[in-house]
Amino acid sequence: MIRLEQLKKVVASGSEDLTILHPLDLEVPEGQFLSIVGPSGSGKSTLLGLIAGLDAPTEGSVLIDGVNLVELGEDELARLRGERIGFVFQFFHLLPSLTALENVLVPLEIFGILNAEKKSRALLDEVGLSERTHHYPSQLSGGEQQRVAIARALANDPSILLADEPTGNLDSSNGKHIIDIILGVHERRGMTIVLATHNMELARMSDVMLELKDGRIHRPEIANATATDAAPDVPAEDAQTAAAGSSGQ
Repeated sequence: MIRLEQLKKVVASGSEDLTILHPLDLEVPEGQFLSIVGPSGSGKSTLLGLIAGLDAPTEGSVLIDGVNLVELGEDELARLRGERIGFVFQFFHLLPSLTALENVLVPLEIFGILNAEKKSRALLDEVGLSERTHHYPSQLSGGEQQRVAIARALANDPSILLADEPTGNLDSSNGKHIIDIILGVHERRGMTIVLATHNMELARMSDVMLELKDGRIHRPEIANATATDAAPDVPAEDAQTAAAGSSGQ
């Protein structure tokens, strides 16, 4: 389970402070697929970075299965990410000098996983790239690079997958393929997924959809709701309560 308690992020902006995220409470139950939508600058990427322990909050706590990331040192954070969290970025972040297979192998070799190459090939097969294992990122399309990135994020069998605009750098055809892969991963593995996206088609396929606006939870929606079914705007604290209560939907 992911639990955020009074999580707040403030950064310096010139001579003033800029609040990226206002204090928020949120629970994401194990196995839930939560999507976060909102305009650019609303705090979506910042929120994912805090959940992953890639950034530290100004105030509040981030708990992963009861472990407070704020209290961990860098080595402990790295170990937790390696064991429990997979992260998919908008811009892939593949190592250009390594093949698709080698990019997936890296986290497995770091953690000394047995049969790492066999597992890497199976992961690439899962995302439909069994014929592209020896191609370098420059030889792959954007959609193929993102599929490699997803395979790499799944390498250590994480219980949580975080995805920051995974279709944002792709055309509609490749974006649809990535949507299908993410939905398939959730169905097969039952893992917790937190996704930040502008893609409403993908967001509405999640279990629960939250909207961030100006660093606040602006409106909860149950996925697949029509426009007329969507919940009205509610105060942030009510939205957080509603989101937590929607976990069983």
